[in-house]
Amino acid sequence: MQTNVSTDLAAVSDIDNQSGVESLAHQWAKKYVQNLQPDANYAEGVKTQNLAAIVSSAGRAKTAQKILESLRSVSAKAWNQTEALLAEQVKLHSINPNLINPWEIAGDSFNIYQKTLEIYNQKATLRPLAAVMQLAQAGSPLYEQALEVYTEQIAPNQLATVVGGDIGAMRKKYTSQDPRVIGFVTMQFHYTSQMLLELLEPIERSLIGAYFKVIDDHLYMPLQRAYEAAAQHDYDSTIMSAVRKLLPVSTQIAKKIFQQIIELYPNYRCFSGNLSDPLVKISSIRDVEMFQVYLWVCALEGNISAVQEELFPLCIMLYPRLNVDWDLVRQMLVLLKQEIETHLTPAENHTLIPYLQALWKMFSTEVIA
Repeated sequence: MQTNVSTDLAAVSDIDNQSGVESLAHQWAKKYVQNLQPDANYAEGVKTQNLAAIVSSAGRAKTAQKILESLRSVSAKAWNQTEALLAEQVKLHSINPNLINPWEIAGDSFNIYQKTLEIYNQKATLRPLAAVMQLAQAGSPLYEQALEVYTEQIAPNQLATVVGGDIGAMRKKYTSQDPRVIGFVTMQFHYTSQMLLELLEPIERSLIGAYFKVIDDHLYMPLQRAYEAAAQHDYDSTIMSAVRKLLPVSTQIAKKIFQQIIELYPNYRCFSGNLSDPLVKISSIRDVEMFQVYLWVCALEGNISAVQEELFPLCIMLYPRLNVDWDLVRQMLVLLKQEIETHLTPAENHTLIPYLQALWKMFSTEVIA
């Protein structure tokens, strides 16, 4: 998974006051850049695109305008899909329907997308477009180099600086009265992003997709909560050491676990398709990383309330509708425990064991079949 956090967000943490030390937020941003990968499915289409025109200032403005003009209608369609998926869950889980305001959610999402497009529309200053073209002319794969050079400058750092705090505040607003409401918000963004990307040309889709990924990950993962919890610990504490080691490799861990799950369940099909389908793969890897972030939050806060009040209820509400079998979740937790052990010292691993065990018990067959 690919995500990042802003220097502005880092202000909540005393860690940033440590001279010469990267905050967890900066580490996450660095990891996001390192994990940017072009989508091979679009590689052929990109070869026929006018790269210079698309990544130029005028090209970016045209792409942003195309999205803005469709955003309102797409948002309405996305809510219809969200409601179709989750309407029954409101009654089933006794969620107060007054807490789910589609107009408010649509308004908040519009603001986030608008700010995201403003960042996308900004001119890259560190490397001009000429540098991108030189890389392509030098014989490097056109698509891969363009994506790498362009997105590394803007998407990870500037976007999170501008919208990371807004998404964190929005997440807190929707989880404050009933954490399950965030499920409706995340699905609204998920469907909106999907529909918007379908309107674009392949290279536009890939570049904008990197920005939408930042939104997606900040919504699904309690990153702000993790940073605030980290601020309560000494920098050299055992738990902070464990989190600092795991954070840079969390995507690597998620991808490895996902690949193992595919090998164990080669014919499994969920609501959106086979596990190997591109969109399902992206969502699955994100979910594995989401579990990791929730684990860090529990360890940093010293209790399992984040899982009890938010992650577990959300999984109970969403996974059956998305046809995610609980055996897959349990297998993922087993593999996650094994992976974590390979990256930590015994003392560091010990700080996470109680919360891993709690996760296992909550998702066990004794609780959910």
